[in-house]
Amino acid sequence: MTTRMQVHACTAAVVAVLACGAGIGAQQASAWKAQIGREVAVPRHLEDDEEFRISLPELVEHGRRLFAANWTEQEGGGRPLMKGTGKELSDPSQPLTGMRAFNRISGPDANSCAGCHNQPFGTVGGGGDFVTNVFVLAQRFDFVTFDRGDVQPTRTAVDEGNAPVRLDTVGNSRSTPGMFGAGYLEMLAREITGDLHAIRDAMALGESRALVSKGISFGTLTRRADGMWDTSRVEGMGRLSLLAPTPLDRPTLIVRLWHQASHVVSLREFTNTSFNHHHGIQATERFGRDTDPDGDGVMNEMTRADVTAATVFQAVLPVPGRVIPNDRDVEEAVRLGERAFGAMGCARCHVAELPLTRAGLRYTEPSPFNPPTNLRPGEAATLAFALDDPRLPQPRLSPSPSAPDVVMVPAFTDFKLHDITDPADPAAAEPIDMNQSLVSERLLGGNRRFVTRRLWGAANEPPYFHHGRFTTLRQAVLAHHGEALRERHAFEEAPVEQQDGVIEFLKTLQVLPPGTTSLVVDDRGQPRAWPPAWAASTSR
Repeated sequence: MTTRMQVHACTAAVVAVLACGAGIGAQQASAWKAQIGREVAVPRHLEDDEEFRISLPELVEHGRRLFAANWTEQEGGGRPLMKGTGKELSDPSQPLTGMRAFNRISGPDANSCAGCHNQPFGTVGGGGDFVTNVFVLAQRFDFVTFDRGDVQPTRTAVDEGNAPVRLDTVGNSRSTPGMFGAGYLEMLAREITGDLHAIRDAMALGESRALVSKGISFGTLTRRADGMWDTSRVEGMGRLSLLAPTPLDRPTLIVRLWHQASHVVSLREFTNTSFNHHHGIQATERFGRDTDPDGDGVMNEMTRADVTAATVFQAVLPVPGRVIPNDRDVEEAVRLGERAFGAMGCARCHVAELPLTRAGLRYTEPSPFNPPTNLRPGEAATLAFALDDPRLPQPRLSPSPSAPDVVMVPAFTDFKLHDITDPADPAAAEPIDMNQSLVSERLLGGNRRFVTRRLWGAANEPPYFHHGRFTTLRQAVLAHHGEALRERHAFEEAPVEQQDGVIEFLKTLQVLPPGTTSLVVDDRGQPRAWPPAWAASTSR
């Protein structure tokens, strides 16, 4: 009779033979054995420089796995002794462990990136419902409880000015943005930044110059006769883009398109910050190798190569397109709405399309404008690939035969900050100015300026506006105030047919279903031609 021990021995021998026959070496078998009993979302991380040795599709897939991973404490999920800002807790005697390991307001507030970035179609990398809103800068608190008995600043309930915080003042409630077309957007921002730098660097003492790139005006920069820089007439850029290390140094003039208040330079910076804030996962390039700054017992939680993979995954997400229903009445309304969109002046800020040069189609990582604590050129080799590489997720943008040196990106934004809030409504202002230093008295001064919402794919990534409180596109249009008051009045005063047409036009700007290869489809996903009426009726 065959004993259970003999069966186990035979099974083990068969497994060993199959493993050898399949090319699985002893080292990999040992690695598998080491995973037995462990509960991790990412059993294998990339080693630094491995990002240059694997194929682009493999790198993208690894980035997708990192973005979709539900992180566990065994691989570094959580940050017991660290705030989401990267600073030490105000009170290290109360670590973020056990029942304090998660906090929906101050974080860690999510198990995975995909937990919030999942719309439409459940697509990893998309936008999010209102429930996924993040309380921007509430992560400067240890663990928000609103306990009025606690008076230690930024521990649970009291801010830097010793004032008790409420749900509506603890941070800025922001909707989760979709990352579709992100690579094209980042390269546009880099090209605009490069143009502005060229204008700045060519200025002589006592000279003023208009800052214009791709038809977008960023106002006027002045270099005074004494060498000092005057940025008082620069438009649409935040404080961080106007800073200079000393009065004689040049203002940075970096276009910061990530974060709705123009705070983050690059996808990479966004990635490094978000993994620590939301999940408690620290990248070695920001927090150092073989260190454990958050005190969770895990080191090297994300390698440099991992961050590159996660960044590239976002950069190569498909671009949004158009969905035009096969209905004669709807088609007519869309055509009317496209023309009215330009005639009302909406395209003054929601610029229909911007030119990206052929050179800009070559995406590089890292960004040349990355701030410290994020990988910068020269610190490692540069990864480069073409954004229109056919191996990448479809659809994509490519130059046309008639204009081979440029690709037009229909993002419907000008990359500028604008105040479109109602000045009479104090609730329209965010409580925190995220572009101020955490130790600045101006931090709690509030914010009313936001980067022009890119309408590229906006229609099926509701809810709308920076706070996600509007359930319809019409609500969002009618909420425009401040700098956009003229355009809102034009909409309100237009005939009902034109108003409805604008809404129908906006409804066509959608993220396309997975697997779609055409940029314009009908309501059944079939390709169709559609000449953009706004091309002849708008100006930059």
